[in-house]
Amino acid sequence: MYERVILWATPAFFVLIAVEALVAWRRRRSPYRLADAISSIALGQLSTYVGVFTRLVSFGLYVVAFRYARVTTLDADSPWMWALALLCYDFLYYWNHRAGHEINVLWAAHVVHHQSEEFNLSTALRQTSSGFLLSWLFYLPMAIAGFPPELFLFVSLIDLLYQFWIHTEQIGSLGILDYLLATPSNHRVHHAVNDRYLDRNYGGILIVWDRLFGTFQPELAADPVVYGTRDPLRSWNPLWANLHTYAAMLADCWRARSWGDKLRIWLKHPGWRPADVAARWPKAGFHVEALRKYDTPLPRSLAVYCFVQALVVLAFGTHFLAVAPHWPLAAALAYLGWLVVSLTAIGGLSEGRRGYLWLESARLAALVVFVGLTTDDARHVIAALLALAAAACGIWLWLSGRALASFATTAPAA
Repeated sequence: MYERVILWATPAFFVLIAVEALVAWRRRRSPYRLADAISSIALGQLSTYVGVFTRLVSFGLYVVAFRYARVTTLDADSPWMWALALLCYDFLYYWNHRAGHEINVLWAAHVVHHQSEEFNLSTALRQTSSGFLLSWLFYLPMAIAGFPPELFLFVSLIDLLYQFWIHTEQIGSLGILDYLLATPSNHRVHHAVNDRYLDRNYGGILIVWDRLFGTFQPELAADPVVYGTRDPLRSWNPLWANLHTYAAMLADCWRARSWGDKLRIWLKHPGWRPADVAARWPKAGFHVEALRKYDTPLPRSLAVYCFVQALVVLAFGTHFLAVAPHWPLAAALAYLGWLVVSLTAIGGLSEGRRGYLWLESARLAALVVFVGLTTDDARHVIAALLALAAAACGIWLWLSGRALASFATTAPAA
């Protein structure tokens, strides 16, 4: 159900992104950068594709808790029960979200959503692929209270879909709604790295939770929001985006002498490091005024290639979501692997890394082989057309690689 809803909602997401971009253009603003938007959308794709398998874990644990630990069974046919379920979910989401900013191992998953240094509707699609590991713990009270799994799944989707529209700079203050709801103004604060705004406004639908528990901060014209994280990712690679905080924690864990510190690294607040580790491997201090947006200038041919391939992979990903539940597990995992490699290759090319030209070439070849092996006699024409398209992309990639080599030698020093 979850993947089907996302599948049908995706066209609406992209229509709204186009509308936002048009409005911004008319206002002579530039909220989108191509590589950043491709990166955010790729991370949303990766989260959704991986979720085809991992959601079985998180939702399955909810079902097990409901089946064996519930104290009663609530009536899923009552509209009042649906409203109560949404209220309960949003309350638990607040604490899940807050813990994601206050506990390092949870931040390692949630940080993906905050890595963009822009704030637009594509940022809303930027989601983690590892959140399933621990986030389910926060929603077990609903299972124990007796909210049926299908009701839980429905309200979780409502809460998620609501949050799409609040990721924009094109909507200003909404008056009384800013007092009650998570709105664009309130959520801009949440994505800020400014001292005044840091770790505020966690509400999913209701901002009332933040007002009740002391984490609310209004947006102030005197303190313009600066987006991103205090440990910038500086990469368009979706795999590294999901892993880089875990990697930093593992490195500190390995270096720490005390076993207590090795544990505290995972449970303390983000940025905490043992004194001995911080002394031997210091990190640069954070100064918001010194932040510079990550950018990777590319020759036009390669930038257009990355954009076109991002659209192509999105189309294949839509097909994957439709067929994966019906395919054998091995075939579905192989398809997922190809999609992950595709998104990683596009991210690497967006950074202008020549080594990814080989990965992209292998990806195109793998597509031809896979289609050839799985196509029956009735679909040979489709296979031939895909092979021709892949060959054309290979030529385009080769020309773009030559342009990249020339671009790298003539570009001015930073």
